[in-house]
Amino acid sequence: MAKYRTQPPWEFLLTASRNTLQSYEFSRLNLAANLRKEIGSLLDQWMEENSAAMLARWLMEQRERSVLTAEASAAPDASAATADQSASDNLLAENDPPPQVSRRRG
Repeated sequence: MAKYRTQPPWEFLLTASRNTLQSYEFSRLNLAANLRKEIGSLLDQWMEENSAAMLARWLMEQRERSVLTAEASAAPDASAATADQSASDNLLAENDPPPQVSRRRG
């Protein structure tokens, strides 16, 4: 990684001609533009890598839920097996809709 100076070369700048100062200005602006391109590229790469990691995490969680669902449906009392789950565990779970309950009073 390149080491960048944080302070401009004051002695040089104070004694430089107008043309030299313009040249220095343009070189700094060019470096700034190149750094901006690098930052944009790094941000794109960072987002892609994070997305790939999040996808892998989501797939792992879906597989775990599938295993738990299969085990719960094989158990004699499925309601007892799912009692330990929190509401957030059901967020992405694909469950059948609840059966229609008659609201008649009799």
